[in-house]
Amino acid sequence: MELKQFDHIVLTTQDLDQCLHFYRDVLGMRVREQDGRYALLFGSQKINIHRRKAEFLPAAAHPAYGSLDLCILAEGDIGTLQAEVEAKGWPIEEGPVERHGACGVMDSLYLRDPDGNLVEISVPRK
Repeated sequence: MELKQFDHIVLTTQDLDQCLHFYRDVLGMRVREQDGRYALLFGSQKINIHRRKAEFLPAAAHPAYGSLDLCILAEGDIGTLQAEVEAKGWPIEEGPVERHGACGVMDSLYLRDPDGNLVEISVPRK
């Protein structure tokens, strides 16, 4: 077996409007709604949104709000990204800090989404 990449992940939210505000308005993801199902899109990535635990089956055995810890790669300068997030009024939990990810050394900002998920925005160093 040779695994290549993620196709999508699932995020369970307590408040769809606040979730969409964060990922769309603060982080700039695109929102797609189709037949009552919501997804966030950026690059070639997709995050499906469930509005209640185990909304669609099969699902994780114990879905929980605020249990994700994910890292999203970005382009640009980490200081510029920090200023953009701050200008939108969203608090930065930590950063910029140096981290070591799958792509090597990177500079990261840590945010929390409205459900408490930890969202790391990282710019790989060249």
